Amino acid sequence: MAERRLFEDVADTIRRLILDGTYPPGTRLPGERELSERFEVSRVTIREAEIALQATGWIHIRTGAGAYVEAVLPGDNAVLPKVSAFELTEARSLFEAEAAALAAPTISAETLEKLETLLTAMADENASEDQISAIDREFHMTIAAASNNKAIIHVIESLWRMRMELPEVRTSHSMVCQKDGKARQSEHSDVVEALRKRDASGARLAMRRHFNRLLESMLDETEERALVELRQRSAESRERYLLSAKLA
Repeated sequence: MAERRLFEDVADTIRRLILDGTYPPGTRLPGERELSERFEVSRVTIREAEIALQATGWIHIRTGAGAYVEAVLPGDNAVLPKVSAFELTEARSLFEAEAAALAAPTISAETLEKLETLLTAMADENASEDQISAIDREFHMTIAAASNNKAIIHVIESLWRMRMELPEVRTSHSMVCQKDGKARQSEHSDVVEALRKRDASGARLAMRRHFNRLLESMLDETEERALVELRQRSAESRERYLLSAKLA
Protein backbone atom coordinates (compact mmCIF):
# COMPACT_ATOMS: atom_id res chain seq x y z
CA MET A 1 0.00 0.00 0.00
CA ALA A 2 1.31 3.45 -0.94
CA GLU A 3 2.54 5.63 1.92
CA ARG A 4 0.04 8.32 2.84
CA ARG A 5 1.28 11.76 1.89
CA LEU A 6 1.39 14.70 4.31
CA PHE A 7 -1.02 16.90 2.35
CA GLU A 8 -3.70 14.17 2.62
CA ASP A 9 -3.48 14.32 6.43
CA VAL A 10 -3.78 18.11 6.29
CA ALA A 11 -6.76 17.84 3.91
CA ASP A 12 -8.46 15.43 6.34
CA THR A 13 -7.88 17.82 9.23
CA ILE A 14 -9.33 20.78 7.30
CA ARG A 15 -12.31 18.61 6.30
CA ARG A 16 -12.98 17.80 9.97
CA LEU A 17 -12.73 21.50 10.86
CA ILE A 18 -15.30 22.27 8.15
CA LEU A 19 -17.64 19.60 9.51
CA ASP A 20 -17.34 20.77 13.14
CA GLY A 21 -18.17 24.34 12.15
CA THR A 22 -14.74 25.94 12.56
CA TYR A 23 -14.84 26.83 8.86
CA PRO A 24 -18.58 26.96 7.99
CA PRO A 25 -19.94 26.48 4.44
CA GLY A 26 -19.57 29.60 2.32
CA THR A 27 -16.78 31.14 4.38
CA ARG A 28 -13.20 31.85 3.33
CA LEU A 29 -10.45 29.63 4.67
CA PRO A 30 -7.50 31.33 6.39
CA GLY A 31 -4.61 32.18 4.06
CA GLU A 32 -1.85 29.73 3.17
CA ARG A 33 0.62 31.34 5.59
CA GLU A 34 -1.78 31.16 8.53
CA LEU A 35 -2.70 27.53 7.78
CA SER A 36 0.93 26.52 7.31
CA GLU A 37 1.76 27.99 10.73
CA ARG A 38 -1.25 26.34 12.35
CA PHE A 39 -0.46 22.87 10.99
CA GLU A 40 3.34 23.34 11.04
CA VAL A 41 3.77 22.38 7.40
CA SER A 42 4.99 24.21 4.31
CA ARG A 43 2.77 26.44 2.21
CA VAL A 44 3.27 23.98 -0.67
CA THR A 45 1.67 21.27 1.48
CA ILE A 46 -1.27 23.58 2.25
CA ARG A 47 -1.64 24.33 -1.45
CA GLU A 48 -1.69 20.60 -2.30
CA ALA A 49 -4.25 19.94 0.46
CA GLU A 50 -6.51 22.70 -0.89
CA ILE A 51 -6.24 21.32 -4.42
CA ALA A 52 -7.27 17.88 -3.10
CA LEU A 53 -10.21 19.41 -1.20
CA GLN A 54 -11.32 21.30 -4.30
CA ALA A 55 -11.09 18.12 -6.40
CA THR A 56 -13.48 16.35 -4.03
CA GLY A 57 -15.93 19.24 -3.83
CA TRP A 58 -15.22 20.58 -0.32
CA ILE A 59 -13.82 23.97 -1.29
CA HIS A 60 -13.38 26.13 -4.37
CA ILE A 61 -10.31 28.25 -5.03
CA ARG A 62 -10.80 31.74 -6.45
CA THR A 63 -7.72 33.06 -8.22
CA GLY A 64 -6.35 35.96 -6.24
CA ALA A 65 -9.11 35.74 -3.62
CA GLY A 66 -8.31 32.60 -1.65
CA ALA A 67 -10.08 29.32 -0.89
CA TYR A 68 -13.75 29.18 0.10
CA VAL A 69 -15.74 26.36 1.69
CA GLU A 70 -18.48 25.15 -0.64
CA ALA A 71 -21.97 26.33 0.30
CA VAL A 72 -23.22 22.74 -0.09
CA LEU A 73 -20.86 20.09 1.25
CA PRO A 74 -20.40 16.69 -0.43
CA GLY A 75 -21.71 14.87 2.67
CA ASP A 76 -19.50 12.12 4.08
CA ASN A 77 -22.58 10.14 5.06
CA ALA A 78 -23.75 9.77 1.46
CA VAL A 79 -22.89 6.24 0.34
CA LEU A 80 -21.41 6.07 -3.12
CA PRO A 81 -22.47 3.16 -5.33
CA LYS A 82 -19.76 0.64 -6.15
CA VAL A 83 -19.21 1.19 -9.86
CA SER A 84 -16.38 0.33 -12.20
CA ALA A 85 -14.32 2.93 -14.05
CA PHE A 86 -15.99 1.74 -17.27
CA GLU A 87 -19.53 2.26 -15.92
CA LEU A 88 -18.65 5.69 -14.59
CA THR A 89 -17.02 6.79 -17.84
CA GLU A 90 -20.06 5.64 -19.84
CA ALA A 91 -22.34 7.66 -17.58
CA ARG A 92 -20.10 10.72 -17.77
CA SER A 93 -20.09 10.49 -21.56
CA LEU A 94 -23.89 10.59 -21.66
CA PHE A 95 -24.39 13.49 -19.26
CA GLU A 96 -21.34 15.61 -20.04
CA ALA A 97 -21.88 15.41 -23.81
CA GLU A 98 -25.41 16.74 -23.36
CA ALA A 99 -24.19 19.40 -20.93
CA ALA A 100 -21.72 20.60 -23.59
CA ALA A 101 -24.48 20.66 -26.21
CA LEU A 102 -26.74 22.70 -23.91
CA ALA A 103 -23.92 25.09 -23.03
CA ALA A 104 -22.89 25.83 -26.62
CA PRO A 105 -25.64 28.28 -27.70
CA THR A 106 -25.43 30.53 -24.65
CA ILE A 107 -21.92 30.12 -23.22
CA SER A 108 -20.44 33.50 -22.25
CA ALA A 109 -17.15 35.00 -23.42
CA GLU A 110 -16.03 35.03 -19.78
CA THR A 111 -16.63 31.29 -19.43
CA LEU A 112 -14.79 30.58 -22.69
CA GLU A 113 -11.85 32.63 -21.40
CA LYS A 114 -11.87 30.61 -18.18
CA LEU A 115 -11.83 27.35 -20.16
CA GLU A 116 -8.84 28.60 -22.16
CA THR A 117 -7.03 29.45 -18.91
CA LEU A 118 -7.73 25.95 -17.60
CA LEU A 119 -6.43 24.41 -20.85
CA THR A 120 -3.18 26.32 -20.38
CA ALA A 121 -2.91 25.21 -16.75
CA MET A 122 -3.56 21.59 -17.75
CA ALA A 123 -0.67 21.72 -20.22
CA ASP A 124 1.83 22.64 -17.48
CA GLU A 125 4.37 19.81 -17.46
CA ASN A 126 5.43 20.72 -13.92
CA ALA A 127 1.92 20.24 -12.48
CA SER A 128 1.40 17.21 -10.23
CA GLU A 129 -1.16 14.49 -10.94
CA ASP A 130 -3.42 15.85 -8.18
CA GLN A 131 -3.20 19.36 -9.62
CA ILE A 132 -4.09 18.10 -13.10
CA SER A 133 -7.06 16.15 -11.68
CA ALA A 134 -8.33 19.27 -9.91
CA ILE A 135 -7.96 21.36 -13.07
CA ASP A 136 -9.65 18.63 -15.12
CA ARG A 137 -12.61 18.59 -12.71
CA GLU A 138 -12.91 22.37 -12.83
CA PHE A 139 -12.83 22.28 -16.66
CA HIS A 140 -15.68 19.77 -16.88
CA MET A 141 -17.71 21.39 -14.08
CA THR A 142 -17.36 24.80 -15.77
CA ILE A 143 -18.98 23.36 -18.90
CA ALA A 144 -21.65 21.65 -16.78
CA ALA A 145 -22.44 24.96 -15.05
CA ALA A 146 -22.72 26.67 -18.45
CA SER A 147 -25.54 24.26 -19.35
CA ASN A 148 -27.72 26.18 -16.86
CA ASN A 149 -29.51 22.93 -15.99
CA LYS A 150 -29.37 22.36 -12.22
CA ALA A 151 -30.34 18.68 -12.50
CA ILE A 152 -27.53 17.96 -14.95
CA ILE A 153 -25.06 19.95 -12.85
CA HIS A 154 -26.02 17.91 -9.76
CA VAL A 155 -25.63 14.60 -11.61
CA ILE A 156 -22.23 15.55 -13.01
CA GLU A 157 -21.05 16.71 -9.58
CA SER A 158 -22.07 13.29 -8.20
CA LEU A 159 -20.27 11.49 -11.02
CA TRP A 160 -17.14 13.51 -10.32
CA ARG A 161 -17.36 12.60 -6.66
CA MET A 162 -17.27 8.92 -7.68
CA ARG A 163 -14.36 9.71 -10.00
CA MET A 164 -12.34 11.27 -7.18
CA GLU A 165 -13.37 9.20 -4.14
CA LEU A 166 -13.75 5.58 -5.31
CA PRO A 167 -10.26 4.01 -4.96
CA GLU A 168 -10.53 1.59 -7.90
CA VAL A 169 -11.80 4.33 -10.20
CA ARG A 170 -9.02 6.71 -9.10
CA THR A 171 -6.40 4.03 -9.76
CA SER A 172 -7.76 3.24 -13.21
CA HIS A 173 -7.83 6.91 -14.21
CA SER A 174 -4.36 7.49 -12.79
CA MET A 175 -2.86 4.71 -14.90
CA VAL A 176 -4.50 5.99 -18.07
CA CYS A 177 -3.92 9.69 -17.50
CA GLN A 178 -0.19 9.20 -16.99
CA LYS A 179 0.05 8.04 -20.62
CA ASP A 180 -2.46 10.14 -22.54
CA GLY A 181 -1.92 13.72 -21.45
CA LYS A 182 -1.43 15.04 -25.01
CA ALA A 183 -4.54 13.27 -26.32
CA ARG A 184 -6.63 14.63 -23.45
CA GLN A 185 -5.34 18.16 -24.08
CA SER A 186 -6.23 17.95 -27.77
CA GLU A 187 -9.70 16.58 -27.00
CA HIS A 188 -10.42 19.31 -24.48
CA SER A 189 -9.30 21.91 -27.03
CA ASP A 190 -11.73 20.44 -29.57
CA VAL A 191 -14.58 20.80 -27.05
CA VAL A 192 -13.70 24.45 -26.37
CA GLU A 193 -13.42 25.19 -30.09
CA ALA A 194 -16.93 23.78 -30.70
CA LEU A 195 -18.29 25.81 -27.79
CA ARG A 196 -16.64 28.94 -29.19
CA LYS A 197 -18.43 28.33 -32.50
CA ARG A 198 -21.77 27.88 -30.63
CA ASP A 199 -21.92 24.45 -32.29
CA ALA A 200 -24.10 22.25 -30.06
CA SER A 201 -23.73 19.12 -32.20
CA GLY A 202 -19.99 19.65 -32.50
CA ALA A 203 -19.60 20.14 -28.74
CA ARG A 204 -21.59 16.97 -28.05
CA LEU A 205 -19.51 14.97 -30.54
CA ALA A 206 -16.18 16.34 -29.27
CA MET A 207 -17.08 15.42 -25.68
CA ARG A 208 -18.18 11.92 -26.73
CA ARG A 209 -14.94 11.41 -28.64
CA HIS A 210 -13.04 12.37 -25.50
CA PHE A 211 -14.81 9.76 -23.39
CA ASN A 212 -14.73 7.09 -26.13
CA ARG A 213 -10.95 7.42 -26.32
CA LEU A 214 -10.77 7.25 -22.52
CA LEU A 215 -12.80 4.01 -22.55
CA GLU A 216 -10.50 2.52 -25.20
CA SER A 217 -7.43 3.50 -23.15
CA MET A 218 -8.95 1.84 -20.07
CA LEU A 219 -9.56 -1.35 -22.04
CA ASP A 220 -5.98 -1.35 -23.32
CA GLU A 221 -4.66 -0.78 -19.80
CA THR A 222 -6.82 -3.60 -18.41
CA GLU A 223 -5.59 -6.01 -21.11
CA GLU A 224 -1.98 -4.99 -20.48
CA ARG A 225 -2.31 -5.61 -16.74
CA ALA A 226 -3.98 -8.98 -17.38
CA LEU A 227 -1.07 -10.03 -19.63
CA VAL A 228 1.49 -8.99 -17.01
CA GLU A 229 -0.34 -10.97 -14.33
CA LEU A 230 -0.61 -13.99 -16.65
CA ARG A 231 3.12 -13.90 -17.41
CA GLN A 232 3.91 -13.60 -13.70
CA ARG A 233 1.73 -16.61 -12.82
CA SER A 234 3.26 -18.56 -15.70
CA ALA A 235 6.79 -17.76 -14.52
CA GLU A 236 5.92 -18.82 -10.95
CA SER A 237 4.44 -22.10 -12.22
CA ARG A 238 7.54 -22.75 -14.33
CA GLU A 239 9.81 -22.20 -11.33
CA ARG A 240 7.76 -24.59 -9.19
CA TYR A 241 7.79 -27.24 -11.95
CA LEU A 242 11.57 -27.00 -12.45
CA LEU A 243 12.17 -27.17 -8.70
CA SER A 244 9.94 -30.26 -8.44
CA ALA A 245 11.75 -31.87 -11.38
CA LYS A 246 15.14 -31.36 -9.69
CA LEU A 247 13.87 -32.89 -6.44
CA ALA A 248 12.62 -35.94 -8.35
